[in-house]
Amino acid sequence: MLYIVPTPIGNLKDITLRALEVLRDVDRILAEDTRVTVNLLKHYSIEKQVISYHDHNEHRILGNVIDMLKNGMTLALVSDAGTPLISDPGFLLVRECFKNNIRVVPLPGASAITTALSASGLPTDKFHFEGFLPHKKGRSKRWEFLKTYPYTIVFYESPHRLKKLIGEIVENLGEDTLISVAKEISKIYEEFRLETCKNVFESMDEESKVKGEYVVMAYRSE
Repeated sequence: MLYIVPTPIGNLKDITLRALEVLRDVDRILAEDTRVTVNLLKHYSIEKQVISYHDHNEHRILGNVIDMLKNGMTLALVSDAGTPLISDPGFLLVRECFKNNIRVVPLPGASAITTALSASGLPTDKFHFEGFLPHKKGRSKRWEFLKTYPYTIVFYESPHRLKKLIGEIVENLGEDTLISVAKEISKIYEEFRLETCKNVFESMDEESKVKGEYVVMAYRSE
């Protein structure tokens, strides 16, 4: 059996009781970054073997992981933060489990998408999760699609590309497009802003450094 286990996106108390129970009971844990996961386990006094499983090695170790599961082991898959597979590795493993009749059990839990949307101040009855835009190839093509989308759009972005993303929202969706910027969700410096993308972009010119992890949500009303 493979468990998909969400982990905190900020405050370590955001983990569920069921997630802690699973992490204590499984044979091994597959982790995107073993250092991050070991710190979480130490916080809750859980001693468990942690195996590195990320974008750069999943093709190479996938067969070994499936063999563990077929031999009766119970494994948990976690990412650095939030729900695994959402802009994180794991798709190949889950698909392979289905091919081999291995049960996959997903746990509800922390997710930056739903957490950010709930406090965004933007319409949430319908939304599109874009995640990270391609850095170069295919980026303009994605914008051609996003220009036509009439509902809230959710992006993930790193600090050093945040200004570029907001500038592209101004260019493609219009300077009066409302955006909600969620910074460092569930952490000490958590912050939400709801303004036009033009105002946010101009205020960024005044900031010497942009730090933290961001979810950017855009909504262009007709």
